[in-house]
Formats: sequence, structure tokens, C-alpha cells
Amino acid sequence: MEPRRTERLSSPSLIPVFMAVSISSEQRFQFNRQLLRRFIEIAQPYFYPIGPQGTRTFLGLLGMMVIAVVAFTFVLTVGLTLAGNTLFPDFFGQVAGQLLERVNGLMQSPVPLLALGSLGACSGIVVLHRHPLKQRWRQWILLACLLFLSFAVNGMNVAISYVFRFLETALNQKEEANFWQFLWIYAAIIVLAVPIVILYRYIRLKLALYWREWLTKLFLKRYFSHRSYYELDSNAANTEIDNPDQRITEDIKSFTETTLRFLLDVLDSILTLLSFTVVLFSISKVLTLGLVVYASFGTAIAIFVGQRLIRVNYNQLRLEANFRYGMVHVRDHAESIAFYRGEQLEQQQVINRFMSALRNADLLIIWQSLIDLFQVGYNYFTRIVPYIIVAPLYFSGQTDFGTIGQAYFAFFQILGALSLITNQIEAISKFAASIVRLGTFYEKVSVPENQDTLGIELAANNHLNNNNLNNNGFTPQNGDSDFLTVYDPKKQIETHIAPTLAFDHLTLHTPNREQTLVRNLSLELASNERLLIVGPSGCGKSSLLRAIAGLWTNGQGIIQRPDIVNIFFLPQRPYMLLGTLRDQVVYPNRLVTSSDNEIYHALQEVNLGQLAERLGGLDVEADWPTILSLGEQQRLAFARVLLTKPQYVILDEATSALDIANERALYSLLLSLNIVYVSVGHRSSLLDYHQKVLDLDRGGNDYGSNRWSITSADGYTFAST
Repeated sequence: MEPRRTERLSSPSLIPVFMAVSISSEQRFQFNRQLLRRFIEIAQPYFYPIGPQGTRTFLGLLGMMVIAVVAFTFVLTVGLTLAGNTLFPDFFGQVAGQLLERVNGLMQSPVPLLALGSLGACSGIVVLHRHPLKQRWRQWILLACLLFLSFAVNGMNVAISYVFRFLETALNQKEEANFWQFLWIYAAIIVLAVPIVILYRYIRLKLALYWREWLTKLFLKRYFSHRSYYELDSNAANTEIDNPDQRITEDIKSFTETTLRFLLDVLDSILTLLSFTVVLFSISKVLTLGLVVYASFGTAIAIFVGQRLIRVNYNQLRLEANFRYGMVHVRDHAESIAFYRGEQLEQQQVINRFMSALRNADLLIIWQSLIDLFQVGYNYFTRIVPYIIVAPLYFSGQTDFGTIGQAYFAFFQILGALSLITNQIEAISKFAASIVRLGTFYEKVSVPENQDTLGIELAANNHLNNNNLNNNGFTPQNGDSDFLTVYDPKKQIETHIAPTLAFDHLTLHTPNREQTLVRNLSLELASNERLLIVGPSGCGKSSLLRAIAGLWTNGQGIIQRPDIVNIFFLPQRPYMLLGTLRDQVVYPNRLVTSSDNEIYHALQEVNLGQLAERLGGLDVEADWPTILSLGEQQRLAFARVLLTKPQYVILDEATSALDIANERALYSLLLSLNIVYVSVGHRSSLLDYHQKVLDLDRGGNDYGSNRWSITSADGYTFAST
């Protein structure tokens, strides 16, 4: 009677996370503890903080919750049974006589006191851990509700197995009254079960949604802390972290939903084993033991085959993300592609990314087919086993006809619990690959709270040793050529907070340390001096600005500068955020209130007085990189400076798209505000607004291939002129 297999009321099969998978340098996957560690690091903090004994405490609390729910379910079941017998004594005596007899027996045993004592002990444990559980009550309450509903569903499944036994026995013996009576009982169970199953699924999805919100905010906080987003984008040492956007948006969603399904299904499987093993063992010991051996064999085969599938799924996630990023890249650079007429090349690159994903998908289909072949054969073969073993018992008169159906039902309940890995190996592989992606990303953006990986901010009184500089502060003294032997080349550049800007024997490498851009640079600016940095493309001008900002720290030496909050950086192409015109002008100080008059005045000062009126007001939203020309964007960036009024401004060719008149007006504004600035540029007109020039390509300080010189702006001449 095949349809009985579908009568089990349970949640969808879940994915076992304990099967840990890791990636080696060759991206080979094997089952070990590394993924389990990563899983705990990501999953546990939502429910309990991670500490020296955090994981053990969390598992203990989880076990305590199971005990509390079991005790509560027992008390509730006993109470409902006794209340039902009081209200409907004839019905309970006829239909649930065995249940009533067992409940009365339990009431004479220590079990009720043990259940009540367990509830009291669990309450005390919760009180003891109330501080770590602070602001985590919602997730624990929802998890307890899910566990209780899972108990209820399993109880109904057991009841259904007995109902079908009585139904089929009545049908076989042509007892019409009993048949209709138990059919109505079955209908009543279904009426109760449907809302419970729906509520179970609703709470599970709701808890997954809350968890996703919390975990996404945690990842975003780490992603934007210590400029990790910049390190992962530009640092060659971190190129293995591809597509962080997908990991935060899609992988976290999959992680939270799948983890809850897994946790609840494991608990559900345990309950199923406990419930139906007793039923099946009472029918046939041979059938029970044979089932355990068969399920163990299938699990071992699934784990062996699944290792290859995990790697293929990992690659599929990565390649699909690369294909999607290629399409986004085209959209973000549509105008440049159109100017270059690079449609054919861009199309080919996108197709190449798509074909890579397609080829891996083809391999995935092959492995999925092999898994399906194993699973289908595994499941179909088991259908005849309960009949082979139980049918002889019926033919010999050792049991009634309904026992066959109950044995069949119990057999597949236990088989489903034991075959969790076997039947879900494809989902396991996808989830394991997702864990690896989230775990590696989490490790990259996790840094100690007291460590800044983008520059060491020392105390303000820890200034440069002025003895390392000559009286003018611009060139090394005699004997300083041995300076490179003093510093460990693996050390990072140190940043000291000070009123003025200075470099002390600064050597700057590219992020991957493959190239030295600036070597042994020493320079000090007076409080009233402005510096112009010049040199050919690729000599390290912009890289030096990145080092000042703390973005690049590979190298050695010391940078002395004001606190980063007092420095404003203006790149050649200003950043235009998503938002209104008001947001553009006040960026990055969006929390600082600027009146409309102040904003209009700032726009007027940078020769953009008609911009707001032309575009429809300060609160209009638009695609600003498309709406505004590069020159307008650069002037708008200067308006940000006027509203922020920083102590220092660093300009990286920030006026390259402007005419000489607008350039002069903007630099005059900076001078009128008494702002100290450092500029990078190629125009000779910039000499009028600076006192010192740092040329990174010529001079007497030749250390290998990296040369630099410092001269007065009045006496400097550009090579091109």
C-alpha cells in the first residue's frame, strides 16, 4: 500500500553540517573538522557568545533545552490524556486503553517528579546564564517552539501508525464499525496536524529571517571595519576571496535557512528513531537490525561519492558569481565601453565566463545523475524488505494483518532518519561549499579589535626622531644609506599622529611586495607649507597617498600625519554614492547636519550655483556619475571640503578635468580657509599654489631604481616644458 509512505508529517529533510569540509591549496575537499570549526564560528554567536568554554556551554544549553521540551511535552501529554479520560471515559477506554494504562503506570513511578525536577533545574540554569543570553531570548524561545512542534509531529506520526494498523485490521476482518471509527480518528489527527506543520514551517522561516538579519549585519560590520572591503578588492594577497557580495547576500541566506533545517531534522531524526524503533523492534528484531546495517552502508557510500560533488558545487558557486559580476561590470562601465567600441571584446569575455560556468554545470549534472542512480536504487530496493520479513509472521498467524502496514510505515520512518546523509548528499555538497565560502570570508575580515591592519596609530607624543633628519628635514644624513639594514623588510609602515606631515626613511612596496615604489624617503613639511608630488605615471605618486591614508602598509619606515579624521582625500574621479544631491554634497559626513543655505553657498563657491535648480532640488535622486560631468564631480568634491573644513586635504589630480580659471578658484578657496594640502598633478600651473615639490623620478638620492628629490616650487621646472 504505497501511499502510506507519504503520511508522515515532518519538515523537509535537512542537511548535516557536521560533515566538515575544507579546501586545500589545490581546492581538494575531504571530510574533516575544519568546516565544523568554521560552522561553529559563524553559527554559534547568534545563540551564545564564543569563548574559552563557549561551545561546550552552548551545546550544554541546547541539550538542556531538549530535556526541558521533553519534560514539558511529557507533562502536557499526561495532562491531556487524563483530562480526555475524564471528559470522554468510554471513548478513551475503547480507543486509547493502552495509552491510558501506560499513563496511569507512569503516574505511579518517579517519572512525573523527574520531569518536574528537570523543568526546575533547566529554569535555574537559564537564570545562571542570563547575562550571556541577554538579547538572545527570542532565538531560544523560537528554537524551543520548533523543537516542541517537532515532538508533536512525531507523536502524531506514531499515532498515525497505530491508526493505520487498526484500520487495515478492521478492513481485513470486515469490521465496518471499527473501520469508520478509526477513519474519523485519522481525519481528526490530520485536522490537528495541518496547522501544527504550517506553524512549524512559519516559525522556522521566521527564525531564519531573524538570523539572516543578525548575521548579515555582523558580516557587513566586519567587511567595513578596518577597510576590509578595500583590502579584499585591491590587495593581491587576498585574491582568493572572490565575490564578497555574493557571500554576504546569497551564502548567508542559504546558511541560515539550511542550518535550521539541518538542526531540526537531526532532532527530528533522533525522535523518529526513538519513537519508531520501539514500534518496529516489537514487530521484528531481525528487521530492525537489518535496517540499521543497510542504512549505514548507504551512508558510507554517499559520503565517499559526495566528496567529489562538494568540490564541483563549490566551483559552480564561484563561476556563477564570476559570470554575474561580468554582467554588472559591463553595466557599470557602459559609457567607456561604448567610447572604445569594445562591445565585441566585452561580449566575448562575458561568454567565456558563462561557458566556464556551463562546463562545470555539465560536470555537475553528471555527478548528480550518478547520485540519483544510487539514491533511486537504494530507495526502491528497500520497499520489498519489510514485506519479506513481516509477511511470513502474518501467514503463520503470529500477528494481525494491520501489523504489515504498521511495520512498513515504521520501517520507512526509521530508514528516512538513518538515511539523512544518503538522500540529501546533493544538498549537503551545496551547503558544505557555502560553508567554505562563508568561513574563508569570515576569517579574512576577522581581526582583533585592538589591532588595525591598515596602519598602526601610535600616541600623539610618539613623534619622529628628529635626529634622523637633517636641519632642513628633506634628505638623509651621512651614514643613513645603511638604514635599510636596520628595518625588517617584513615590518609594516608605522603611522604616528602629529600636527604636521613627515616621512622618516619611508620605503613603500606594492601590496604583494613584488615592486618597490619609493625607497628611503625622508621629508618634513612645516605647518604653512603645501607639497606638490610629481613624476611619471607608475612611479608611486598615488601609492604614496594611499600610504598616508593607511590603505597601503607594506614597507618600512614611519609616516607622521594628523589624525585621519582631520584629513580629507580628493581622488581624480570623486566617489558618487547612491542618494540625493544633498547626500552627495555632505558626504561622507551624512550625520552632520548642514542647512540648505550652507549647501547652496558651498555649491555657489565652487561654481555650481545653478546645479540644484537645474536638477530639481537638493533631494532629487539620480545616477550621478552619468548626470554630472567629471569636471562637475570634481567641483562638487571641493564643495564637500568647504562643508567639512578639514585640517589637511590630499588631492590626487583632483582638478585634472577643470580649466585653469576653475582650478585657481578652488585652490584659492583652500588657501582662504587656511587648509594645508598635498597635491598630485602634472600641470605646471599647480606650482603657483605650492611651496615644495617632491619629484619621485629624478634627483640625487638614487637608491636602486627609485629616485626622489625635493625642491622649492619657485625653482622647479617640469621636464615636459
